[in-house]
Amino acid sequence: MKLHPDVSTSLNTVTGYGTGYVEINLRRFDRALVVQPEGEVLDWAAGSFEALAAEHFEALLAHAPEIVILGTGERQRFPHPRLTAALINARIGVEVMDTRAACRTYNILMHEGRKVLAAMLPI
Repeated sequence: MKLHPDVSTSLNTVTGYGTGYVEINLRRFDRALVVQPEGEVLDWAAGSFEALAAEHFEALLAHAPEIVILGTGERQRFPHPRLTAALINARIGVEVMDTRAACRTYNILMHEGRKVLAAMLPI
């Protein structure tokens, strides 16, 4: 699916997604990634849902988001609460959804000016 960005191209915007990829600012990524409205799009060490560990979520603290959108791939899957405990303890919201929904939600929150971070696993 192609998403068309708003006028502002200075922010990291999801411009498309599909099986095996997410596109940020028309650049295709075929791996797990971390994206915020500003800054570099980063690889996320968590390659799959089964590989998720507490340290993957702890690493997100350095970005100081107010909310983390977790895209869990093809379908919505909830990680064990002990994995996201560092974020919850830091009073950072965590929303879990499939990666397609995470792409759409990230764009909405980003355009609202929220300090959002999307951590997305491949579809």
